[in-house]
Amino acid sequence: MDLNIKDQLFVVCGATSGFGAAVLNYLVQDGAKVIAIARSNEKLIELEKEYPNSIERLSADITVPESIQVLLDKINNRKISGVFVNAGGPPAMKTLETKIEDWDNAYHQLLRWKVALTQALIPLMMKESYGRMVFLESSSVKQPIDNLVLSTSLRLSVVGFVKTLSQEIADSGVTLNIVGPGYHETPAINRLLDKKAEQENITTQEAKDKIAAGIRMKKMGNPDDLGQLAAWLLSPASGYITGQTISVDGGQILGVHG
Repeated sequence: MDLNIKDQLFVVCGATSGFGAAVLNYLVQDGAKVIAIARSNEKLIELEKEYPNSIERLSADITVPESIQVLLDKINNRKISGVFVNAGGPPAMKTLETKIEDWDNAYHQLLRWKVALTQALIPLMMKESYGRMVFLESSSVKQPIDNLVLSTSLRLSVVGFVKTLSQEIADSGVTLNIVGPGYHETPAINRLLDKKAEQENITTQEAKDKIAAGIRMKKMGNPDDLGQLAAWLLSPASGYITGQTISVDGGQILGVHG
C-alpha cells in the first residue's frame, strides 16, 4: 500500500530497536525521510548506514527537557508530517512494592516529556494545517497487566492528555492517536519476563512460554504487527481518525471496547 509519504519528514523516537525500529522501517520503505532519535549514537550510525539517504540521526535522551530544544534546532523550520512518540517504561512492580520516588520517576519517564514534546511540535503542525502524532503506550490502559502499576497509571494520564488535545484541535488538520501493544517480542518485554520468573521461581523462558500460552492467539506479537499500523496512522490515509487508543494485543483484552 502506498502511504503517500514520499519525501515527507517524520520524527521517530526510540528508533534503533523494537517498535521504533519497525515504524521507521515502514516509513522509509514508503520513501519518507526520518529524524531518528535514540540514546546510542553507535546504533544510530549503523541505522544511517542501512538507510543512507533517508535518515538524520539525533543521539539524545528525548525524556530530558534539553533534548526537545535540540530536536527543534534539528527540524529548523522544516515541515514535520508526523511523530512517533516512544521511550522506555519504568520497572515492573506491584503497587505495594513501589516507593513514592518510583512514582515521581514514572511521571518523568512516561508523561512529562510527552506533554513538553507535544506542546513544542503541535504548533508547527497546526501552522501547516497538517500533522500526525502517534503515541506508543500499552494495552494495559484498557486491561491492567500484572506488575505494571507504574506504567499503567501514568500511561492512562497520557491517554487522557491525548484524547483531550485531539478534541481541542480536531478541526486543525492535526491528529493524535495511541497504539497500545500487548506482549511483543521486543527488548522491553524482558523486565516483565524477569519479574514473572522471579515471582514464580521459574526460568525466563518458562515465564515467556506461560505468557504466550495465555494470549488468545497463543503467541507474542512481532514489532512489525504494530509498526505497519503506526506507519498507516502517521500517513494521510488515517485523516479521519483522531483521539483513539488502538490495541495490538493478539485478542488479549476481553472488554467489548478493547
